[in-house]
Amino acid sequence: MSFKDIYKNKWVRFSFWTVLYSLWVMWLGNWWFLLGIAVVYEFCVPQHLRKWFPKTALFGWIDTIIFAVVVVTFINIFFFQAFKIPSSSMESSLMTGDYLFVSKVAYGPKTPQTPISVPFIHNRMPISGKESYSTAVQWKYRRLKGFGKVKRDDYVVFGFPHGDTVLSKAPADDYYTHVRLTSREYAINTYGPVVVRPVDKKDHYVKRCVAVAGDSLEIRDAQVYVNGQAQQAYPGIQLTYQVITDGNPINPLILEQIGLNMSEIFYNSSLPGYPALPLTDSRLEKVKALANVVSVTANIDTYPAEYYDSDIFLFPFTETGWTKDNYGPIWIPKAGATVVLTKENLPLYRRIIEVYEGNTLKVDGDQFVINGERTTEYTFRMDYYFMMGDNRHNSLDSRYWGFVPEDHIVGKPSVIWFSSDANKSFPKNIRWRRLLKFV
Repeated sequence: MSFKDIYKNKWVRFSFWTVLYSLWVMWLGNWWFLLGIAVVYEFCVPQHLRKWFPKTALFGWIDTIIFAVVVVTFINIFFFQAFKIPSSSMESSLMTGDYLFVSKVAYGPKTPQTPISVPFIHNRMPISGKESYSTAVQWKYRRLKGFGKVKRDDYVVFGFPHGDTVLSKAPADDYYTHVRLTSREYAINTYGPVVVRPVDKKDHYVKRCVAVAGDSLEIRDAQVYVNGQAQQAYPGIQLTYQVITDGNPINPLILEQIGLNMSEIFYNSSLPGYPALPLTDSRLEKVKALANVVSVTANIDTYPAEYYDSDIFLFPFTETGWTKDNYGPIWIPKAGATVVLTKENLPLYRRIIEVYEGNTLKVDGDQFVINGERTTEYTFRMDYYFMMGDNRHNSLDSRYWGFVPEDHIVGKPSVIWFSSDANKSFPKNIRWRRLLKFV
Protein backbone atom coordinates (compact mmCIF):
# COMPACT_ATOMS: atom_id res chain seq x y z
CA MET A 1 0.00 0.00 0.00
CA SER A 2 1.43 3.40 -1.00
CA PHE A 3 1.59 6.50 1.17
CA LYS A 4 -1.01 8.09 -1.09
CA ASP A 5 -3.47 5.30 -0.31
CA ILE A 6 -2.73 5.56 3.42
CA TYR A 7 -3.16 9.36 3.36
CA LYS A 8 -6.66 9.00 1.88
CA ASN A 9 -7.77 7.66 5.26
CA LYS A 10 -9.34 10.63 7.07
CA TRP A 11 -7.98 9.56 10.48
CA VAL A 12 -4.43 9.21 9.17
CA ARG A 13 -4.78 12.59 7.53
CA PHE A 14 -6.15 14.10 10.75
CA SER A 15 -3.31 12.62 12.85
CA PHE A 16 -0.65 13.87 10.43
CA TRP A 17 -1.86 17.46 10.44
CA THR A 18 -2.58 17.44 14.18
CA VAL A 19 1.04 16.53 14.90
CA LEU A 20 2.32 19.30 12.63
CA TYR A 21 -0.12 21.82 14.11
CA SER A 22 0.82 20.83 17.67
CA LEU A 23 4.53 21.33 16.88
CA TRP A 24 3.72 24.80 15.58
CA VAL A 25 1.78 25.60 18.79
CA MET A 26 4.79 24.46 20.84
CA TRP A 27 6.99 26.83 18.78
CA LEU A 28 4.46 29.62 19.26
CA GLY A 29 4.34 29.00 23.01
CA ASN A 30 0.65 29.90 23.33
CA TRP A 31 -1.36 26.81 24.35
CA TRP A 32 -4.70 28.48 23.64
CA PHE A 33 -4.01 27.81 19.96
CA LEU A 34 -4.51 24.09 20.63
CA LEU A 35 -8.22 24.91 20.26
CA GLY A 36 -7.40 25.20 16.55
CA ILE A 37 -7.23 21.39 16.40
CA ALA A 38 -11.01 21.60 16.05
CA VAL A 39 -10.48 23.45 12.74
CA VAL A 40 -7.96 20.81 11.65
CA TYR A 41 -10.57 18.17 12.46
CA GLU A 42 -13.19 19.88 10.32
CA PHE A 43 -10.83 20.01 7.33
CA CYS A 44 -9.78 16.37 7.69
CA VAL A 45 -13.01 14.79 8.99
CA PRO A 46 -15.53 17.21 7.50
CA GLN A 47 -18.85 15.41 7.80
CA HIS A 48 -20.03 17.19 10.99
CA LEU A 49 -19.88 20.80 9.86
CA ARG A 50 -20.43 20.44 6.14
CA LYS A 51 -23.62 18.42 6.44
CA TRP A 52 -25.34 21.72 7.29
CA PHE A 53 -24.45 23.14 3.88
CA PRO A 54 -25.68 21.99 0.45
CA LYS A 55 -23.02 20.23 -1.60
CA THR A 56 -22.89 22.73 -4.44
CA ALA A 57 -20.10 23.98 -6.68
CA LEU A 58 -20.42 27.42 -5.07
CA PHE A 59 -19.78 26.00 -1.61
CA GLY A 60 -16.78 24.12 -2.97
CA TRP A 61 -15.28 27.33 -4.36
CA ILE A 62 -15.94 29.25 -1.13
CA ASP A 63 -14.40 26.44 0.89
CA THR A 64 -11.29 26.42 -1.34
CA ILE A 65 -10.86 30.21 -1.24
CA ILE A 66 -11.16 30.35 2.56
CA PHE A 67 -8.66 27.54 2.92
CA ALA A 68 -6.21 29.30 0.52
CA VAL A 69 -6.52 32.62 2.36
CA VAL A 70 -5.88 30.95 5.73
CA VAL A 71 -2.85 29.02 4.45
CA VAL A 72 -1.23 31.97 2.60
CA THR A 73 -1.85 34.31 5.56
CA PHE A 74 -0.28 31.74 7.87
CA ILE A 75 2.78 31.50 5.58
CA ASN A 76 3.07 35.30 5.34
CA ILE A 77 2.98 35.76 9.10
CA PHE A 78 5.34 32.99 10.15
CA PHE A 79 7.54 31.97 7.21
CA PHE A 80 7.85 34.11 4.06
CA GLN A 81 6.48 37.38 2.78
CA ALA A 82 6.71 39.02 -0.64
CA PHE A 83 8.40 42.42 -0.85
CA LYS A 84 9.24 44.81 -3.71
CA ILE A 85 12.29 47.11 -3.77
CA PRO A 86 10.65 50.56 -4.15
CA SER A 87 13.72 52.82 -4.51
CA SER A 88 17.36 52.89 -5.61
CA SER A 89 18.85 53.16 -2.10
CA MET A 90 20.36 49.65 -2.40
CA GLU A 91 21.65 49.89 -5.98
CA SER A 92 23.67 48.08 -7.19
CA SER A 93 23.12 45.25 -4.68
CA LEU A 94 19.32 45.12 -4.70
CA MET A 95 17.73 46.95 -7.60
CA THR A 96 14.59 49.01 -7.99
CA GLY A 97 11.96 46.62 -9.29
CA ASP A 98 13.34 43.51 -7.58
CA TYR A 99 10.62 41.31 -6.10
CA LEU A 100 11.84 39.40 -3.05
CA PHE A 101 10.75 36.64 -0.76
CA VAL A 102 11.66 37.73 2.77
CA SER A 103 12.39 34.97 5.27
CA LYS A 104 10.65 35.53 8.61
CA VAL A 105 12.33 32.50 10.19
CA ALA A 106 15.84 33.88 9.60
CA TYR A 107 15.53 36.06 12.71
CA GLY A 108 12.34 34.58 14.11
CA PRO A 109 8.83 35.68 13.06
CA LYS A 110 6.91 38.17 15.16
CA THR A 111 3.46 37.22 16.37
CA PRO A 112 0.87 39.70 15.03
CA GLN A 113 0.55 42.89 17.09
CA THR A 114 -2.39 44.20 15.07
CA PRO A 115 -4.39 41.02 14.36
CA ILE A 116 -7.49 42.66 12.82
CA SER A 117 -6.33 43.31 9.28
CA VAL A 118 -7.35 42.73 5.66
CA PRO A 119 -5.45 39.67 4.34
CA PHE A 120 -2.48 40.26 1.97
CA ILE A 121 -2.59 44.08 2.43
CA HIS A 122 0.06 45.58 4.68
CA ASN A 123 -1.32 48.97 5.70
CA ARG A 124 -3.24 50.82 2.95
CA MET A 125 -6.13 49.75 0.76
CA PRO A 126 -5.09 49.95 -2.92
CA ILE A 127 -8.01 52.07 -4.21
CA SER A 128 -9.38 54.09 -1.30
CA GLY A 129 -6.01 54.64 0.38
CA LYS A 130 -7.58 54.02 3.76
CA GLU A 131 -5.84 51.98 6.44
CA SER A 132 -6.38 48.23 5.97
CA TYR A 133 -6.40 47.34 9.68
CA SER A 134 -8.06 48.17 12.98
CA THR A 135 -6.21 48.99 16.21
CA ALA A 136 -9.18 47.90 18.35
CA VAL A 137 -7.05 44.90 19.41
CA GLN A 138 -3.33 45.31 20.09
CA TRP A 139 -1.04 42.52 21.29
CA LYS A 140 2.38 42.90 22.87
CA TYR A 141 5.55 42.41 20.86
CA ARG A 142 6.79 38.84 20.86
CA ARG A 143 9.32 37.19 18.58
CA LEU A 144 9.52 33.43 18.09
CA LYS A 145 12.79 31.57 17.88
CA GLY A 146 14.50 31.82 14.49
CA PHE A 147 17.56 30.38 12.81
CA GLY A 148 19.78 33.25 13.94
CA LYS A 149 20.09 36.93 14.81
CA VAL A 150 20.75 40.03 12.75
CA LYS A 151 24.45 40.18 11.93
CA ARG A 152 26.67 42.91 10.57
CA ASP A 153 26.42 43.29 6.79
CA ASP A 154 23.10 41.37 6.54
CA TYR A 155 20.41 42.69 4.22
CA VAL A 156 17.43 43.35 6.52
CA VAL A 157 13.78 44.24 5.92
CA PHE A 158 12.31 46.32 8.76
CA GLY A 159 9.57 48.76 9.65
CA PHE A 160 10.49 52.39 8.95
CA PRO A 161 11.32 53.82 12.42
CA HIS A 162 9.72 57.20 11.67
CA GLY A 163 6.67 55.51 10.13
CA ASP A 164 4.55 55.73 13.28
CA THR A 165 3.15 59.07 12.06
CA VAL A 166 2.25 59.46 8.38
CA LEU A 167 0.96 62.45 6.43
CA SER A 168 -2.04 61.14 4.50
CA LYS A 169 -1.38 63.41 1.47
CA ALA A 170 2.34 62.58 1.40
CA PRO A 171 2.57 59.04 2.81
CA ALA A 172 6.06 58.38 1.40
CA ASP A 173 7.56 61.45 3.09
CA ASP A 174 9.11 61.58 6.56
CA TYR A 175 6.63 63.40 8.79
CA TYR A 176 9.32 64.43 11.26
CA THR A 177 11.45 66.00 8.52
CA HIS A 178 8.49 68.11 7.44
CA VAL A 179 8.00 69.25 11.04
CA ARG A 180 11.68 70.19 11.47
CA LEU A 181 11.70 72.08 8.15
CA THR A 182 8.53 74.08 8.76
CA SER A 183 6.34 73.34 11.78
CA ARG A 184 3.93 70.68 12.99
CA GLU A 185 0.94 72.90 12.24
CA TYR A 186 2.09 73.69 8.69
CA ALA A 187 2.90 70.06 7.91
CA ILE A 188 -0.51 68.83 9.08
CA ASN A 189 -2.47 71.66 7.45
CA THR A 190 -0.66 71.16 4.13
CA TYR A 191 -0.23 67.39 3.91
CA GLY A 192 -2.48 66.04 6.66
CA PRO A 193 -4.41 64.74 8.37
CA VAL A 194 -1.92 62.43 10.04
CA VAL A 195 -2.30 58.67 10.46
CA VAL A 196 -0.74 57.02 13.51
CA ARG A 197 0.39 53.47 12.78
CA PRO A 198 1.35 50.62 15.13
CA VAL A 199 4.81 49.04 14.88
CA ASP A 200 3.81 46.12 12.64
CA LYS A 201 1.95 48.36 10.17
CA LYS A 202 4.76 50.75 9.35
CA ASP A 203 6.07 50.84 5.78
CA HIS A 204 8.81 48.29 5.09
CA TYR A 205 12.36 49.32 4.17
CA VAL A 206 15.37 47.22 3.17
CA LYS A 207 18.97 48.22 3.98
CA ARG A 208 22.28 46.67 4.97
CA CYS A 209 22.88 46.36 8.71
CA VAL A 210 26.29 47.97 9.20
CA ALA A 211 26.36 47.85 13.02
CA VAL A 212 24.55 45.74 15.65
CA ALA A 213 23.72 46.40 19.30
CA GLY A 214 26.81 47.24 21.34
CA ASP A 215 28.91 48.30 18.34
CA SER A 216 30.58 51.68 17.90
CA LEU A 217 30.29 53.11 14.39
CA GLU A 218 32.11 55.89 12.60
CA ILE A 219 32.16 57.01 8.97
CA ARG A 220 35.35 58.69 7.76
CA ASP A 221 35.46 59.98 4.19
CA ALA A 222 32.58 57.63 3.24
CA GLN A 223 34.36 54.55 4.67
CA VAL A 224 32.39 52.80 7.42
CA TYR A 225 34.33 51.69 10.49
CA VAL A 226 32.78 49.42 13.13
CA ASN A 227 34.66 48.95 16.38
CA GLY A 228 37.67 50.47 14.67
CA GLN A 229 37.64 48.02 11.72
CA ALA A 230 36.85 49.09 8.15
CA GLN A 231 33.72 47.55 6.65
CA GLN A 232 34.28 44.87 4.05
CA ALA A 233 34.31 46.25 0.50
CA TYR A 234 31.12 44.67 -0.89
CA PRO A 235 30.78 44.81 -4.71
CA GLY A 236 27.40 46.59 -4.62
CA ILE A 237 28.44 49.58 -2.48
CA GLN A 238 28.64 52.76 -4.51
CA LEU A 239 29.35 56.49 -4.09
CA THR A 240 28.74 59.40 -6.45
CA TYR A 241 31.59 60.94 -8.42
CA GLN A 242 32.06 64.16 -10.33
CA VAL A 243 33.07 63.03 -13.82
CA ILE A 244 34.56 65.71 -16.08
CA THR A 245 34.56 65.00 -19.81
CA ASP A 246 36.17 66.66 -22.83
CA GLY A 247 32.93 68.47 -23.55
CA ASN A 248 30.98 65.51 -24.91
CA PRO A 249 28.65 63.34 -22.86
CA ILE A 250 29.40 59.65 -22.51
CA ASN A 251 27.40 57.50 -24.92
CA PRO A 252 24.25 56.40 -22.98
CA LEU A 253 24.58 52.91 -24.44
CA ILE A 254 28.04 52.61 -22.88
CA LEU A 255 26.74 53.78 -19.50
CA GLU A 256 23.91 51.26 -19.74
CA GLN A 257 26.33 48.47 -20.66
CA ILE A 258 28.45 49.38 -17.62
CA GLY A 259 25.28 48.80 -15.58
CA LEU A 260 24.31 52.30 -14.43
CA ASN A 261 20.77 53.27 -13.46
CA MET A 262 19.98 55.77 -16.20
CA SER A 263 17.29 57.47 -14.09
CA GLU A 264 20.02 58.70 -11.71
CA ILE A 265 22.30 60.16 -14.38
CA PHE A 266 22.43 63.89 -15.22
CA TYR A 267 24.84 65.55 -17.64
CA ASN A 268 25.74 69.18 -16.96
CA SER A 269 27.19 70.84 -20.05
CA SER A 270 28.57 73.75 -18.01
CA LEU A 271 31.03 71.47 -16.15
CA PRO A 272 31.21 69.79 -18.64
CA GLY A 273 30.35 66.39 -17.21
CA TYR A 274 28.34 64.55 -14.62
CA PRO A 275 28.11 66.16 -11.16
CA ALA A 276 27.02 62.98 -9.38
CA LEU A 277 27.57 59.71 -11.25
CA PRO A 278 26.85 56.71 -8.94
CA LEU A 279 29.64 54.14 -9.30
CA THR A 280 30.82 50.97 -7.61
CA ASP A 281 34.57 50.32 -7.46
CA SER A 282 34.50 48.11 -10.57
CA ARG A 283 32.38 50.58 -12.56
CA LEU A 284 34.63 53.43 -11.43
CA GLU A 285 37.57 51.81 -13.19
CA LYS A 286 35.55 51.33 -16.39
CA VAL A 287 34.47 54.99 -16.44
CA LYS A 288 38.04 56.19 -15.82
CA ALA A 289 39.16 54.19 -18.86
CA LEU A 290 36.73 55.92 -21.27
CA ALA A 291 38.41 58.05 -23.91
CA ASN A 292 36.43 61.27 -23.34
CA VAL A 293 36.72 61.23 -19.51
CA VAL A 294 39.18 63.86 -18.24
CA SER A 295 38.93 63.39 -14.44
CA VAL A 296 36.92 61.54 -11.81
CA THR A 297 36.59 62.84 -8.21
CA ALA A 298 34.62 61.30 -5.34
CA ASN A 299 31.92 63.53 -3.85
CA ILE A 300 32.94 63.40 -0.18
CA ASP A 301 30.83 65.63 2.05
CA THR A 302 32.88 67.46 4.69
CA TYR A 303 31.77 69.91 7.36
CA PRO A 304 30.03 72.30 6.95
CA ALA A 305 27.68 69.86 5.25
CA GLU A 306 25.66 70.35 2.11
CA TYR A 307 22.26 71.84 2.94
CA TYR A 308 20.46 68.52 2.62
CA ASP A 309 22.92 66.96 5.05
CA SER A 310 22.89 69.75 7.59
CA ASP A 311 22.03 69.28 11.27
CA ILE A 312 18.33 69.67 10.56
CA PHE A 313 18.37 66.42 8.54
CA LEU A 314 21.08 64.25 10.11
CA PHE A 315 20.36 62.23 13.24
CA PRO A 316 20.39 63.27 16.10
CA PHE A 317 19.28 66.61 14.57
CA THR A 318 21.58 68.75 16.72
CA GLU A 319 24.84 70.54 15.96
CA THR A 320 27.37 67.70 15.82
CA GLY A 321 29.74 68.64 13.00
CA TRP A 322 28.79 65.40 11.22
CA THR A 323 28.01 64.87 7.54
CA LYS A 324 26.76 61.85 5.62
CA ASP A 325 30.36 60.92 4.75
CA ASN A 326 31.98 61.90 8.07
CA TYR A 327 29.59 60.70 10.75
CA GLY A 328 30.01 59.68 14.39
CA PRO A 329 31.46 58.04 16.36
CA ILE A 330 28.15 56.72 17.65
CA TRP A 331 27.37 53.80 19.98
CA ILE A 332 24.50 51.44 19.11
CA PRO A 333 22.26 50.76 22.19
CA LYS A 334 22.12 47.20 23.51
CA ALA A 335 19.46 45.50 25.66
CA GLY A 336 20.52 45.53 29.33
CA ALA A 337 23.17 48.23 28.85
CA THR A 338 22.92 51.36 31.00
CA VAL A 339 23.94 54.87 29.94
CA VAL A 340 24.39 57.98 32.06
CA LEU A 341 22.03 60.62 30.67
CA THR A 342 23.29 64.10 29.87
CA LYS A 343 21.87 67.02 27.95
CA GLU A 344 24.48 66.29 25.28
CA ASN A 345 23.54 62.63 24.64
CA LEU A 346 19.79 62.91 25.28
CA PRO A 347 19.02 63.65 21.58
CA LEU A 348 20.53 60.23 20.74
CA TYR A 349 18.31 58.31 23.14
CA ARG A 350 15.18 60.40 23.65
CA ARG A 351 13.10 58.68 20.96
CA ILE A 352 14.17 55.28 22.28
CA ILE A 353 13.07 56.17 25.79
CA GLU A 354 9.76 57.80 24.89
CA VAL A 355 8.58 56.09 21.68
CA TYR A 356 10.28 52.74 21.12
CA GLU A 357 10.29 51.68 24.78
CA GLY A 358 7.15 53.57 25.88
CA ASN A 359 8.28 55.66 28.85
CA THR A 360 7.38 59.19 29.90
CA LEU A 361 10.33 61.57 30.01
CA LYS A 362 10.60 65.08 31.40
CA VAL A 363 13.70 67.25 31.61
CA ASP A 364 13.84 69.46 34.70
CA GLY A 365 17.00 71.56 34.44
CA ASP A 366 19.86 69.06 34.69
CA GLN A 367 17.52 66.39 36.08
CA PHE A 368 15.71 63.68 34.14
CA VAL A 369 12.33 62.32 35.24
CA ILE A 370 11.39 58.96 33.69
CA ASN A 371 7.98 57.49 34.54
CA GLY A 372 7.68 59.97 37.41
CA GLU A 373 11.02 59.13 39.02
CA ARG A 374 14.17 61.25 38.99
CA THR A 375 17.16 59.46 37.52
CA THR A 376 20.58 60.07 35.99
CA GLU A 377 20.68 56.92 33.85
CA TYR A 378 18.66 54.67 31.59
CA THR A 379 18.79 50.92 30.91
CA PHE A 380 17.75 49.81 27.42
CA ARG A 381 15.18 47.04 27.06
CA MET A 382 15.76 46.22 23.38
CA ASP A 383 18.64 45.78 20.97
CA TYR A 384 19.08 48.39 18.24
CA TYR A 385 20.72 48.41 14.80
CA PHE A 386 22.28 50.92 12.41
CA MET A 387 21.17 50.48 8.78
CA MET A 388 22.63 52.02 5.62
CA GLY A 389 21.85 51.72 1.93
CA ASP A 390 24.58 50.47 -0.41
CA ASN A 391 23.87 53.46 -2.66
CA ARG A 392 25.55 55.61 -0.03
CA HIS A 393 24.86 59.02 -1.56
CA ASN A 394 21.25 58.29 -2.46
CA SER A 395 19.90 56.55 0.63
CA LEU A 396 17.81 57.86 3.49
CA ASP A 397 18.90 55.54 6.28
CA SER A 398 20.02 55.52 9.93
CA ARG A 399 22.14 58.61 9.29
CA TYR A 400 18.85 60.46 8.78
CA TRP A 401 16.45 58.75 11.22
CA GLY A 402 18.60 56.94 13.77
CA PHE A 403 18.48 53.49 15.27
CA VAL A 404 16.24 50.60 14.17
CA PRO A 405 14.64 48.85 17.19
CA GLU A 406 14.63 45.08 17.52
CA ASP A 407 10.83 44.91 17.36
CA HIS A 408 10.87 46.62 13.92
CA ILE A 409 12.86 43.80 12.30
CA VAL A 410 10.72 41.88 9.77
CA GLY A 411 13.09 39.42 8.13
CA LYS A 412 15.94 38.73 5.74
CA PRO A 413 15.66 38.81 1.93
CA SER A 414 16.30 35.31 0.63
CA VAL A 415 15.31 35.05 -3.07
CA ILE A 416 14.70 37.49 -5.93
CA TRP A 417 11.80 35.74 -7.65
CA PHE A 418 11.21 38.44 -10.29
CA SER A 419 12.82 41.70 -11.42
CA SER A 420 11.79 44.38 -13.89
CA ASP A 421 13.19 47.72 -15.07
CA ALA A 422 10.57 50.48 -15.07
CA ASN A 423 12.62 52.45 -17.63
CA LYS A 424 12.06 49.82 -20.33
CA SER A 425 9.03 48.33 -22.04
CA PHE A 426 7.97 44.68 -22.01
CA PRO A 427 9.68 42.27 -22.55
CA LYS A 428 13.01 44.15 -22.43
CA ASN A 429 12.16 45.31 -18.91
CA ILE A 430 12.55 41.81 -17.46
CA ARG A 431 15.96 41.27 -15.86
CA TRP A 432 16.26 37.58 -16.70
CA ARG A 433 19.60 37.12 -14.91
CA ARG A 434 18.08 38.17 -11.59
CA LEU A 435 15.14 35.76 -11.68
CA LEU A 436 15.24 33.16 -8.87
CA LYS A 437 18.54 34.61 -7.62
CA PHE A 438 19.48 33.87 -4.03
CA VAL A 439 20.38 36.99 -2.04
